[in-house]
Amino acid sequence: MAEGRIGERWNHTAALLALIANCHRDPRRRAFTPADFHPRTLAPEPLPMTDLSILKTVFVDRKLPEIP
Repeated sequence: MAEGRIGERWNHTAALLALIANCHRDPRRRAFTPADFHPRTLAPEPLPMTDLSILKTVFVDRKLPEIP
């Protein structure tokens, strides 16, 4: 229950910080979101980059790709 209350307080604080930052930001810059200020949110893992030849390996050759 305490974790939920702490999370709710951070949601509120992050929303206020985003509002204040957006009031004072350069209009050419992207808008801030509450996630930019929320310390308890996890950054998404970057997706692995590969070329499209892996699709041929899987769907045409019917083999599992070798992932480095």
